[in-house]
Amino acid sequence: MPTPPRAIEASGRNIRQTFARSLPNASSLAEESLARDLQEASDDEGLETETDEDSDTETLRPSATAPSHGFAVSYRRPSFTGAGNRSIFYSRGNPDKLTKQERQRALEEETSLLRDNRLIPPKHPERDTRSKFLGIPRRTSAPTETSALLPRGATDPSRPYGGAADDPAKISKTWNEAIEAGQIQTTWQREAKVLARYALPLMVTFILQYSLTVASIFTVGHIGTAELGAVSLASMTANITGYAIYQGLATSLDTLCAQAYGSGRKKLVGLQMQRMTYFLWLLTIPIGIIWLLADRILQLIVPEKEVAHLAGLYLKIVLAGAPGYATFEAGKRYVQAQGLFSASLYVLLFCAPFNAFMNWLFVWHLNLGFAGAPLAVAITDNLLPIGLFLYVRFFSKSGMSCWNGFTRKAFSNWGPMIKLALPGVVMVEAEMIAFEVLTFAASLFGTTTLAAQSVLATLTSITYQIPFPLSIAGSTRVANLIGATLPEAARVSTRVTFVAATVVGILNVTLLSVLRDKIPWLFTSDSDVIDIVSKILPLCAAFQLFDALAASCNGILRGLGRQEFGGYVQLFCYYVIAMPISFGTAFGLKWGIWGLWSGVAIALGIVAAIEFTYLYGFLDWNRSVEEAKLRNLQD
Repeated sequence: MPTPPRAIEASGRNIRQTFARSLPNASSLAEESLARDLQEASDDEGLETETDEDSDTETLRPSATAPSHGFAVSYRRPSFTGAGNRSIFYSRGNPDKLTKQERQRALEEETSLLRDNRLIPPKHPERDTRSKFLGIPRRTSAPTETSALLPRGATDPSRPYGGAADDPAKISKTWNEAIEAGQIQTTWQREAKVLARYALPLMVTFILQYSLTVASIFTVGHIGTAELGAVSLASMTANITGYAIYQGLATSLDTLCAQAYGSGRKKLVGLQMQRMTYFLWLLTIPIGIIWLLADRILQLIVPEKEVAHLAGLYLKIVLAGAPGYATFEAGKRYVQAQGLFSASLYVLLFCAPFNAFMNWLFVWHLNLGFAGAPLAVAITDNLLPIGLFLYVRFFSKSGMSCWNGFTRKAFSNWGPMIKLALPGVVMVEAEMIAFEVLTFAASLFGTTTLAAQSVLATLTSITYQIPFPLSIAGSTRVANLIGATLPEAARVSTRVTFVAATVVGILNVTLLSVLRDKIPWLFTSDSDVIDIVSKILPLCAAFQLFDALAASCNGILRGLGRQEFGGYVQLFCYYVIAMPISFGTAFGLKWGIWGLWSGVAIALGIVAAIEFTYLYGFLDWNRSVEEAKLRNLQD
């Protein structure tokens, strides 16, 4: 007897749920950290008292569905926030507050979503006219016995297009009812607009920040082949042993700062930033020791002694900017938790061109040579947090509302923060270390090959600065929609993210393929290096689509709280698959640098395939919603 369809469906659902539950959930760590901070804050008047900057707020009234008991309930505003999962909590005796600007933005987005779902009248009356060209009347749905004669909210003739269209109280009531009834759906057009609004400033920000390193490569690359290889080797070493650690650990603030802000305890956002800043400064001590001894360490690995010596010199000088870089990474999360996406962009719009100018000034005009490039980077790294502070202090209306001054509490409760950050470090380090290994391997083929490898690594890193911000935008949007108990809308946003990633990947493939003979001249004038780069670029172009899709999958996994799965997949693909293939083809089959890159290309394709299959075949989206509800009740 064949198995009934319902039994098959139930069996498949049980398998997916069992597989999903086997993965660790990092959300409890964030809850633990926030609970401790809120407990400490209950006795701290500094965190409880509203400042003058917080006085310009509106208290949100509980919805009609809010229970009368002492537990807090919440719903998410999926279109209001641009960073993290912010909640609007209703709790007895401690109502949340939003600034007037935040409340207005939330109201506008809710109104737009209600219009899209035809729960309130449209902004402009629909015209029931005939086609000018064909004379065919506009097709409308036929009325039924239960259909309303007038659309919801169109009962007040004194208001344009109906009372619910411009009455905040009715909008809030309609929104709450629609959320409870599961009537809110999104569209491809809306999700595309939201992702574009989130991703575009992030793309510019990431490209500008990466340009700080690229400017050194451009400037030093024209001094000589050894200098080009040394600056690439030093940059990769700095990324692996320092910058990637800073970035990976700071990802915990994407959750902690957003939850603190959403809970109504704005001062805890500043506390979390202070805590992370001090922790990163502490880690700078062992990082600094490695960088100071880098010349000796690299000489044991790299056969070219001159290259190792110059790379060590670069790291010694750039160490002066490490504390500033760490502070900027924590500060970025501080402003993003408040929705201030443009803050870091404005800072980099000044610092990036200034960094390029200093590279030219120090290397060529002041004749400092190779040492001028890391000096420019170190100065810029220290200018970044200063510029961010100036923007928040003097040009942002709400940025200082989350700052409560320096406090000793920043030296406690580090455990949950560190544990929450570990998956982020794994995901960042897995790929970077793989490319670092390729750079070391390329040095075994000689200085010319190492210089070509530096150009290729830089080019692929530049192209990655487009799909990676897109993945951050997708992660944020999906997290917001899951928190708003809108799993179907989250699925739509995921599909839009994948389509956008495909477009970006194809664009990168086209650019690298068409310009493969012109791009190398931007980095060096050495004909041998240019020839090698031109031959390998088609292979690098081929995996750009896989790279973009893998980045988007990782972003969606972060939004769903499944970043551990992405970390496991990348560790397996890079070190079980990519590395053996790269070394086997490069040295065993004598393919040289072509073989080194072939393993990476295959690994990226497998990463994209596995994570895509998991998201569409095994993930329980409704379970993600239930986890969000539980998280809100616990908070």
